[in-house]
Amino acid sequence: MDNDEPLEPETKDEPETEPAAQNSDETFYCEAEASVAGEKEKPGGESSETDLEIEDTEKLFTTGQRELYLEACKLSNTSVVTLELADNCVMEEGTLSLVQMLQENYYLQDLNISNNDLGLKGASTISEFLQRNTSSLLNLQLSGNNFKDEAAELFCQAFSANYRIKTLDLSHNEFSDKGGEHLGQMLALNIGLQSLDLSWNHFHTRGAVALCNGLRANVTLQKLDLSMNGFGNEGATALGEVLRLNNSLVYIDVSSNDISNEGVIKISKGLEFNESLKVLKLFLNPVSMDGATLLILSIKRNPKSKMEEIDISNVLVSEQFVKILDGVCAIHPQLDVTYKAVQGFSAKKELLLWTNPMKLIQSYADQHQITVIDFFKSLNPNGRMMMSVGDFRKAMIQQDKVPMNPYQVRELIKKLAEKTGMVNFSVLKTEKR
Repeated sequence: MDNDEPLEPETKDEPETEPAAQNSDETFYCEAEASVAGEKEKPGGESSETDLEIEDTEKLFTTGQRELYLEACKLSNTSVVTLELADNCVMEEGTLSLVQMLQENYYLQDLNISNNDLGLKGASTISEFLQRNTSSLLNLQLSGNNFKDEAAELFCQAFSANYRIKTLDLSHNEFSDKGGEHLGQMLALNIGLQSLDLSWNHFHTRGAVALCNGLRANVTLQKLDLSMNGFGNEGATALGEVLRLNNSLVYIDVSSNDISNEGVIKISKGLEFNESLKVLKLFLNPVSMDGATLLILSIKRNPKSKMEEIDISNVLVSEQFVKILDGVCAIHPQLDVTYKAVQGFSAKKELLLWTNPMKLIQSYADQHQITVIDFFKSLNPNGRMMMSVGDFRKAMIQQDKVPMNPYQVRELIKKLAEKTGMVNFSVLKTEKR
């Protein structure tokens, strides 16, 4: 071809048509898809886009995607109240980013960052953040993060100043007696915590005594889990003194703490004066039937006791113990004691005790042409569909329409109770049969 030969005239672009109205998300994705599709339609040697233009298109796509993501985050920031980050390898560095987010978020109430190996630096970052007392957090789970005694000192500083947190889980960490001293000091100063889980740590006598000293001054804590530690009888003695003085605790778990009858004697002395405790768990301690008898007799001696549950479910008892317990329950019908078994009970006797309670109630309802739910509602003075577990147990023991033993009442509670500590009748069918 000669250089003087005229070139073929260029074809004119077709006039552009105005696109239909679209929302921002649709516009973004359509533009991105159109640019990619247009590039595919052109032959390899005739692409009119330069490398720079392609780079700009990709940049537009990436930037738009990021903006959409951030916009979605802004919307969710006002509605998400629970954040679950357990077992996610957050570690120390990730804690900094998490705290920065919490400083700007005023809606998050529940945060779980358990099992993330946060260590001392993570504890320091969280402690500094909590001392600012600016977030809306109410419940904080920090279980299994390799926190040692130095971290306990940091948390002492944090919770001596922060009263917003209501529930704190520090279980499955490495706190020893020195950590117990720091956390005991925290309990003496804190006026916000209502529930504290310190199970599966390494508290022994000194740490136990320090924690109990803090509990003497504390007026807000209601639930305390100290199971799977090593309190021993000296720790139980300190706990007995707490029970004599403290009127805020309603739940204590000291299961598997090497407490024998000697320690149970001290706990029982405290129970004779206590007017608030409802649940005491002593499972997996070396307690014999003699110690178990002391426990229930201490409830009998206390007319103001509110005790509802005692867990000694590894203890084998006798029929004599059961008779004593029946006498205690006559005074405190809300009380339920869980033990392993009764010595000398025949299989037939055991079967009699475990007759299906719902079948008995259904039979009564059929005879009187009412629904099962009508029967349960009649137990509640206000006729509502819900009542507390303690009130329900008391009503079931005292009612004479369908006589029940404690085993059967316990089965009913398992069927009807919610995690909130309330029995809910609405889970039952309301049709007459």
